Amino acid sequence: MKEIIVTSKYDGKKLNTFLLDTFGSLSMNLLYKTLRKKDIRVNNVKVSENVVVHTGDNIKVFLSDEELFGSIINVEIIYEDENIIAVNKPCGIEVTGNNNSLTYILNNFLKQRQCSEKISNCNFKSDEVYPCHRLDRNTTGIVLFAKNEPSLDILLNKFKNREIEKHYHTTVYGIPKNKHSDLTAYLFKDSKKSLVYISDVPKKGYEKIKTSYDVINIDKKANTSILDVTLHTGKTHQIRAHLAHIGLPIIGDGKYGNNEINKKFKAKVQMLTSYSIEFKFVTTAGHLEYLNGTKLYLKRSV
Repeated sequence: MKEIIVTSKYDGKKLNTFLLDTFGSLSMNLLYKTLRKKDIRVNNVKVSENVVVHTGDNIKVFLSDEELFGSIINVEIIYEDENIIAVNKPCGIEVTGNNNSLTYILNNFLKQRQCSEKISNCNFKSDEVYPCHRLDRNTTGIVLFAKNEPSLDILLNKFKNREIEKHYHTTVYGIPKNKHSDLTAYLFKDSKKSLVYISDVPKKGYEKIKTSYDVINIDKKANTSILDVTLHTGKTHQIRAHLAHIGLPIIGDGKYGNNEINKKFKAKVQMLTSYSIEFKFVTTAGHLEYLNGTKLYLKRSV
């Protein structure tokens, strides 16, 4: 059984709207079956119809966690406070999208956690979390979410103005001549083909990009290098395409890398991890000012 309190967002809305939004795996068929069995109570009164609910109403639903939340994938939390949460995204899932996206999984995870912590009182503080940026499907590492819309607005602005710095670890085929390099180029995104193209000179439709890297390890025998990459402009596939453009394809990258090299290393996905995010505010951050200077990082990424 789960006990929840109706928030102001759902004042005057139908019970089914509130419950279907709250419990990600609850189907319409199961909801109406539960109503027919009178296994839902509103303010301790059994209901069998899709009634209107109001702010502060107490709703009890007599269903299992699996029926309400589905099979919850455990989420590795890197940092969390009342305004933000940063998690380690596993390989193979999108940040946004369908019921298998990281955003969907995280929302369900947090709702179930709160229910478990409060035993019977599942009064959610927020209806959802909001991703502030994205990683490619097969890129792992830190993704930052806002817990409320004011925080989301601030963080989106900070990412846009490059006041949040992202660092990545990646393994590439080849050994750079320089231990450090600041790369500047121009990127064109072909949305229809889901590809980007890199040019060393400005072209119509291309946007300027900047990527830096430091070499942190080399293996001359295997002809590979591990790089610490700083993303100064967050464009689609920027790191993957930019490194491939200069002759340092990421091992495992099936789109911009080399398939023969990928087979040699038995790598099926790109070896790329977002291992740190650092808040470097130069303009006011409102109620998020306390984050300035904070660095979030994975304990292990290579």
